[in-house]
Amino acid sequence: MSSTFRFLSCAAMVAMAVFAQPARADEVQIAVAANFTAPAKDIAAEFEKETGHKVTASFGSTGQFYAQIGQGAPFEVFLAADDTTPAKLEKEGHTVAGSRFTYAIGALVLWSAKEGVVDDKGAVLSSGAFEHLSIADPQKAPYGTAAIETLTKLGLQDKLQARIVKGNNIAQAHQFVSTGNAELGFVALSQVYKDGKVTSGSAWIVPADLYEPIRQDAVILAKGKDSAAARAFTEYLKGPKADAIIKSYGYRK
Repeated sequence: MSSTFRFLSCAAMVAMAVFAQPARADEVQIAVAANFTAPAKDIAAEFEKETGHKVTASFGSTGQFYAQIGQGAPFEVFLAADDTTPAKLEKEGHTVAGSRFTYAIGALVLWSAKEGVVDDKGAVLSSGAFEHLSIADPQKAPYGTAAIETLTKLGLQDKLQARIVKGNNIAQAHQFVSTGNAELGFVALSQVYKDGKVTSGSAWIVPADLYEPIRQDAVILAKGKDSAAARAFTEYLKGPKADAIIKSYGYRK
């Protein structure tokens, strides 16, 4: 075998080894609305297993994330609790053009951590048989806005105003109820629902015609414009496996 042939053979093997390597795994930092905490963790785990990319997620209120993104926070993807905040960020030049899409439509539920407190028609609200009603701050969280819309349509906003306690986000509103600091509260269905049933306590799933649809949009932020992991995560979020997880928590798409 000539030295030239041996050199070419080695070069070919090196080239084959290079092309056989999997795409480089990367990390993506995502900001996630508090209501989507559980499904986001499930989706991220599956995404990491399938792609090798790593997801670092922060959970909180959409309003707080909006302020942080405007101040240069290092998030690359944003999963908001509404569609207006991503649209606003888009207009302000903080996103990758054309990357915004609706990943879920949320549902509101009146929930108590105790069995038998909330009936299946929400009549407990009219009875007044409670001292505190927890909601997310409507100035910061879309689920809080939906709660106020519901109370207004039911004609109970003025009657119950003094009993309302506000959490900074939907996670804190849920915490007030789960710890007993409020007997009941309006929370995201995804926080108390899995695979077709409410997982604990008692609940009334609020009819969708009592509040505006909670369209939750995702968007790639400017800091993620060159990130393969950011693009891969948003595509995965649109796919069938993520869709199944999202629906299992009571969201629509």
